[in-house]
Amino acid sequence: MRDDVEPVVGERADPGSRRAGAVTVGADLVDFRGGRFHGDVVAKKVEHHHYTAPATDALQSLPAAARGFVGRHDELHALLQSLDPAASSHGTVVISAVAGLGGVGKTALAVRAAHIAKDRGLFPAGVVFLDLHGYDETPVTPGEALEQLLTAFGVPGEHMPASADARAGLYRSVLTEIAEDRGALLIVADNASRPSQVRPLLPGHPRHRVLVTSRDTLSQLGAQLLHLGVLPAQVAVEALNTALRTADPRDSRVDREENEAQRLSALCGHLPLALHIAAALLVNDPGKPVAELADELADAATRIDQLDDGERAIRAAFDMSYRRLDDGSARLFRLLALAPGPEVGMEALTALGGSTPAPRALDTLVRAHLIEPGLSRGRWRMHDLVRVYGMAKTRENAEFTDEGQAARARLLDQYHERVLDSHVYLKPMSGHTRDGGFRDREQALRWLDTERVGLVAAAQWAADPALAEPGVRFALSLCHYLGWRNHFADAAVVYRHVLDGARLLQDPYYEGMAHDNLGIALRHLRLLDEAMAAHRRALELFAELDSPLGQGRAWYNLGSALQEAHHHDQALEAFEEADGLLNESGAQYTAALAQNGRATVHLKTGHFHKALDCLNPARDLFRSIGDMYLEAVTTNNLGRARRGLGHLDESRLDHARAMELFQAVGHDQRAAIARNDHALTLRAMGRLQQALVEHAEALRAVREQRAQYREAIILNDLGVTLRRAGRHEEAAECHRSALTLHRDVFSDPHGQARSLDLYAVAALALGRSDDALRAWGDAVRLYREADAEDAAQAALRRIEGAGRDARGPRSQEAAHG
Repeated sequence: MRDDVEPVVGERADPGSRRAGAVTVGADLVDFRGGRFHGDVVAKKVEHHHYTAPATDALQSLPAAARGFVGRHDELHALLQSLDPAASSHGTVVISAVAGLGGVGKTALAVRAAHIAKDRGLFPAGVVFLDLHGYDETPVTPGEALEQLLTAFGVPGEHMPASADARAGLYRSVLTEIAEDRGALLIVADNASRPSQVRPLLPGHPRHRVLVTSRDTLSQLGAQLLHLGVLPAQVAVEALNTALRTADPRDSRVDREENEAQRLSALCGHLPLALHIAAALLVNDPGKPVAELADELADAATRIDQLDDGERAIRAAFDMSYRRLDDGSARLFRLLALAPGPEVGMEALTALGGSTPAPRALDTLVRAHLIEPGLSRGRWRMHDLVRVYGMAKTRENAEFTDEGQAARARLLDQYHERVLDSHVYLKPMSGHTRDGGFRDREQALRWLDTERVGLVAAAQWAADPALAEPGVRFALSLCHYLGWRNHFADAAVVYRHVLDGARLLQDPYYEGMAHDNLGIALRHLRLLDEAMAAHRRALELFAELDSPLGQGRAWYNLGSALQEAHHHDQALEAFEEADGLLNESGAQYTAALAQNGRATVHLKTGHFHKALDCLNPARDLFRSIGDMYLEAVTTNNLGRARRGLGHLDESRLDHARAMELFQAVGHDQRAAIARNDHALTLRAMGRLQQALVEHAEALRAVREQRAQYREAIILNDLGVTLRRAGRHEEAAECHRSALTLHRDVFSDPHGQARSLDLYAVAALALGRSDDALRAWGDAVRLYREADAEDAAQAALRRIEGAGRDARGPRSQEAAHG
């Protein structure tokens, strides 16, 4: 097992208002209290709470129910019937999909139904709310949605599985535990745009429910559907009246102008969102007659072009709100619509606008219901349709288009500088400092974690022809952070966009870096064939450029992928090529990584003296430049080499030192791996009970971190130690558990084969010879599928030995070592 490679970085190596007291009225209506208005102001406040440890509050993240909810009685009754866990047939998971036009009030209905169901005690485990942002430029991916839900269930972000498939398996497992411990749970998945966003969120346990809202039917889900249409005409008028009277009980404009109120609601298409914006305009101008606003909306309807009939009224309402903005507020609104991710903070807004936005401009946008506060103070978000509208306003005007592109370029430059500031702590080296950066690693990671969704979204601008140069440069700078936090699914998305940007720029160097970094991400996602193909393409590009440094890095990363695929001879050749090229180009740091790579091959093939020859100088170099992480990596590998040579006291000290270093730099997962290696050395010393304690602690740590690939490795190591201690049944169970992970989570033929191989030894020790022979037969097949013929032949010899030796356990113990 070797440690991570150095990713390729983006630099060329060769030449106002108060919110207190707000309440919600109508279906989704938001109105505001401010110093300029008489009486109370009403607003809709949606709060999402995220915790990094298990907490009951995290399972109660439902937004507040709307006050003054009108209409929808039949739909609400049908929805509650379908949500009732007692109403389902055996083994059936009922999903109620509320489908309808954007702005029709799906979220308001879903939240109201969820509150009623919660109050009735239908979901004792809680209710979790998740906005999938299906119609944003960058919708929430299944992997991101699973990450948010797992975080609500108590899984820390830094310990999240890398791939969406692994997260889905963990998600279903956690939901089963919740069902058994707490009972039924309701998940409200709001604003889905396609079935693939929702399918991974479906629980395997029949007690739980998922309530989905979408503008599309999502019939492919096979779910119980509730189609939500526009409000009946009279209910729409009632919504207007309720909104105005909630803001000011004395406001009787709707009663006085009943016919004009009907006309206004019709111009809004009887859509709740359009009605709410119209009501906000009336509340903001208490002297404005309903008829005047109706006349304005009627005129604006001619400006609708790209939207369908239902969207037309929403466009009209947005136009009216936009026309009332002063120039500064209008500019800020357009820039906010261009911001990446679902919400934006003050730092990004300042970069977009070129200066800190005026509090009054933000206050104006909030009161006009064009933006709303984000999940934390100082952050803002837009409704999907508002964002689409704002982007359309930018495209309609050439001057605004140029302004928008310049704003995005400024944001990319700002993000790039901040990410480079973080490298001081994520790639620590002596003399590597930047003025004005972060205070420490914790602060850097906190900023990166907060901005991650926006950073990844902005990195995708690399594929925009107008932003390719700054976009590619910024996107490549994310490599260290995405690797540190194991966000390799995000990394794969980012580097695919970098490839597009590099091709737009016709820059083969950037294209080579993008392929190389993409290969690293794919390797961690266990897509090894794709990873090797990416590194080979990088090699071709760097060879055409005659770049020894680029070729050396690509050879090194290819060797890492080959090593993971158990192609040891090819991996060694790749590392040797990398070593020569990197030394030729003077890149001693990366050359030391290649030496560590060569050492891992020697460890796997039993050439322990050769491994030591590679590891000692590499360890010394990393220590001299202050890279504690890679010093820990090479120190732990030194312990493995010394164990192989029988120098067990030195090996034990190496692993203990590696644990200390990994803990010092905050890599708990790597510390657990070093602890497991320590256990292997203790086992070799015959100190089996101490070894079992160390294995157990390492296993607990990786399970706590949800590092399932490491868990499978440690389970197999623990199984062998248990067998040595005569605890054969427990050993067999460990190997079965490892097999399940390698098969169901990672689809790893070699991992499955090794687990079966070890299980067969334990089964034979238990006298289950038929079971052992079947397991070895399956192991041979899987070893060959993984192109590991030597391992397959060794398993065949064990099969033959089991047939010859009635004392199978003793002979197999010796054969398997």
